Amino acid sequence: MTLPEGRRSSAYTRLLKYGFTDPAAAERRLEAPPLAARRGDPVLLDALGATADPDQALHGLVRLAEALDARPDGDRQALLDTLVTAKPLRDRLLGVLGASEALGDHLARHPGDWHALVTYEAADLNPGVPEFEKALADGARARREAGLGAADALRAAYRRCLLTIAARDVCGTTDVDQTAAELADLATATLRAALAIAAEEQPADAAACRLAVIGMGKCGGRELNYVSDVDVVFVAEAKEGTAEGPALQAATRLASRMMRVCSDVTAEGTIWPVDANLRPEGRNGPLVRTLSSHLAYYQRWAKTWEFQALLKARPVAGDLTLGRSYTDAVAPLVWQAAERENFVPDVQQMRRRVIASIPAGQVDRELKLGPGGLRDVEFAVQLLQLVHGRGDATLRASGTLDALTALAAGGYVGRSDAAALDAAYRFLRTVEHHIQLHRLRRTHLMPEAEADQRRLGRSLARVLSWPPGTEPVEGLGREWKRHAREVRRLHEKLFYRPLLDAVAQLEPGEIRLSAKEAGNRLQALGYADPAAALRHLEALASGVSRKAAIQRTLLPVLLGWFADSADPDAGLLNFHKVSDALGRTPWYLRLLRDEGAAAENLARVLSAGRLAPDLLLRAPEAVALLGDPEGLRPRGLEALEQETLAAVNRSEDAEAAIVAVRGVRRRELFRTSAADIIGAYGRGGSHGTGEPNGERDPHVRVDTVGDAVSEVNAAAVAGALRAAVRAEWGDTLPTRFAVIGMGRFGGHEQGYGSDADVLFVHEPREGVPDEEAAKAAFAVAGEMRRLLQLPTTDPPLHIDADLRPEGKSGPIVRSLASYAAYYRRWSLVWESQALLRARPVAGDPGLGQRFIELIDPLRYPAEGLGEDAVREIRRLKARMESERLPRGADPTTHTKLGRGGLSDVEWTVQLLQMRHAWAEPGLRTTRTREALAAACAAGLLSAEAAAILDDAWVLATSVRNAVMLVRGRSGDTFPTQPRELAAVGRYLGYEPGHVGEMLDDYRRTTRRARAVVEELFYGA
Repeated sequence: MTLPEGRRSSAYTRLLKYGFTDPAAAERRLEAPPLAARRGDPVLLDALGATADPDQALHGLVRLAEALDARPDGDRQALLDTLVTAKPLRDRLLGVLGASEALGDHLARHPGDWHALVTYEAADLNPGVPEFEKALADGARARREAGLGAADALRAAYRRCLLTIAARDVCGTTDVDQTAAELADLATATLRAALAIAAEEQPADAAACRLAVIGMGKCGGRELNYVSDVDVVFVAEAKEGTAEGPALQAATRLASRMMRVCSDVTAEGTIWPVDANLRPEGRNGPLVRTLSSHLAYYQRWAKTWEFQALLKARPVAGDLTLGRSYTDAVAPLVWQAAERENFVPDVQQMRRRVIASIPAGQVDRELKLGPGGLRDVEFAVQLLQLVHGRGDATLRASGTLDALTALAAGGYVGRSDAAALDAAYRFLRTVEHHIQLHRLRRTHLMPEAEADQRRLGRSLARVLSWPPGTEPVEGLGREWKRHAREVRRLHEKLFYRPLLDAVAQLEPGEIRLSAKEAGNRLQALGYADPAAALRHLEALASGVSRKAAIQRTLLPVLLGWFADSADPDAGLLNFHKVSDALGRTPWYLRLLRDEGAAAENLARVLSAGRLAPDLLLRAPEAVALLGDPEGLRPRGLEALEQETLAAVNRSEDAEAAIVAVRGVRRRELFRTSAADIIGAYGRGGSHGTGEPNGERDPHVRVDTVGDAVSEVNAAAVAGALRAAVRAEWGDTLPTRFAVIGMGRFGGHEQGYGSDADVLFVHEPREGVPDEEAAKAAFAVAGEMRRLLQLPTTDPPLHIDADLRPEGKSGPIVRSLASYAAYYRRWSLVWESQALLRARPVAGDPGLGQRFIELIDPLRYPAEGLGEDAVREIRRLKARMESERLPRGADPTTHTKLGRGGLSDVEWTVQLLQMRHAWAEPGLRTTRTREALAAACAAGLLSAEAAAILDDAWVLATSVRNAVMLVRGRSGDTFPTQPRELAAVGRYLGYEPGHVGEMLDDYRRTTRRARAVVEELFYGA
């Protein structure tokens, strides 16, 4: 009712401002006896004005007050006093009354339930099944004492619990996923209570069987709505002494009664329908089956959608042990479903049928089933789970949002796509909840009436914290359309992409690309030379051979993967080369077709730069490593040496032996670089914001690569040593011989382009003249260097012995006694510093150990370095900075000699080692990061300073590795060519277009490191 302008009172005008749409009715309600004493209270009016529907909230409050007046023990005054003085109650009670007409009706029927909203208790803020079971039991007991039957008492107690969930929801103190989980937990407690009522009424049936209730759908996934069918499946077994037939009949009676307790409509309303139609054979099958009967059905007759439904199965009531046996038994069948013939098309077709079944007049209002609705998110997520979850147990989550998080963490969905889907799903579920909450009716349709839209918009504005002043109806429509568009876009991308078909089927259907379609797609995907790319496609996909048919299936998928890289053209070109080399090999295309991971891994490797493709093209059969789950795991030194030495022993001469040795090295470098590119190392963190290779910890990544490359090179050195010895002396050299790794080789820190810094040491065998022993040692060292650098198709390993005594002027090999004499008389401080990273890598282990015992007093001097030695190290470092930085190089981005780069960090750590390792055993290590951590633990520098140096060292090392992977040759600076620079950025985890951010981050990280170096190394 609206009064004429001239008759409006000041109270009327004020009520309009508070959001009342019928101020006249509101005035009358405020003047009525229940609220008359509080009618002008601004606290009450402000709270009413903040609700979704102030008129409805006021009407519900009046009804509640009147109901309390009608009770002999009514406490209306206590309600009103608490309402005005206690904000928690005010927000909760009025929020519920404004949002839910149905819960207002419940409070009018059971006015004492307002007490459930008075206090915030720990259990109340995060209730689970036990808390709800207790609340239901207490509430039902009180109502049974008041004369209600068991079933009606449970229904009333259920609404009281629902009231508390709704209050937290409308006040915004719980997220939508927590609200959904609480509703599912309340449903679980209710099913248990209903089953207890059935067992109490039918004790003989309860004694005859074990009955388990399996939650399915949203109840099983702990993502229930306010009003939704609760989907269940029943499984039963006979108890001892009861035959199976009578036991199943008893279980069926119990299950039926439990369903009626929840579903029947009485004066207390209903709880929700219990739907058992997801059971085998649906409504035509028996309500209850034994576990063996369930399994027999699923193994022989079940359709694809039934396995999809089982994704969310969990025991909720009854015999939980039997329930867990059921879920454990069906789980393997669920995760094999993607191997079924026509799996992906079946799921896609089912989704299309769902959309087609929506009445035409409701498609644009359907939140759940319509395009861009909740089911689009759920179907896409479930399909990805079923396809990839068979090999990745982390994806086996029952809840949609949990599964989406796992898919993003595993790299199956992009982080930005996952975030967009997560936000859209939360928004749509929140809208669905608040639509259903109004009258507690099952609906997924956006309201048509403007008043209902306004109420919904005001409710969402409060829960979702929309900006002040947002017009409710306009804001609701805008946000809904935005999220629906995003969901549909991502649904098409994730749900229909050919990858799923390729992964899920053994014999995928053809996907033919016409020349025009291929050209358009190539251009859209960002290929720099679509014409050349199209020629590669035509060469790969033309013809009627089986090879061409499989290529036509794979290419649409591969093109997308190549397009995600910094150089799609290179990826396609390299794929063409590999396919030409291996296309007639039976296992190659079968591997790519049947093993989705192999195809994607190959695409990433081929488009990530030059090093890995060059290694692969020299021996294309190494592509098999990409399809083996264990194939990309680094091999240990023992296994590598065993394979290398066995190959040498089988060879006829030294040059044939070294071909085998270098072949092993090339394969292992490919294994390491491929695993690095596809993100197998260091999962768990990232530099920057990108995700081309998934999130990973760069510190773990650098350590893994350093260990792997260093051990590959150590095995190659050991093989070369064996080959050089066998060629001239057979099995026994006249002198013991050892190779000592130095620099990054000794520190397990080699990159893809590192030389092998070494010292050669020998010790004459008993009875062998020194001259003969020295001659043999010189010959072996020279032959090793020659063999490892012979011009072949395999990458050479350059042996650098310049760190030996007297440098290039000194003999390349010395005896242990000669080393001892030199270090005793002539050693300089820089030589002691270089020995910090010395470790035996090949040859006689006893001699290697004796060499380490010889040098330990030099590199870890007793009582530390004297001040003169410290000054000398600082002088040498300053001279190196001024003389060795290449002309024209940018000192802020040179990874080795630039500000805060590798040299800065390593010299700082090495100075700490030489000064303090005599007293701190943890510093006696050849590894830079390990020594830095030990120095921090010993209190030699702060944790913050250690972290700064560590981050700078790891980042600089990562850049050097990236440059080698991208360019195929080593370098200490960022590339200047844009595509190469972008590829380095992708390796480091930066998205396209963030190259400037990458360089800024590098300069900032190394600038902070240099400040620490100035303080710790130079004493500034």
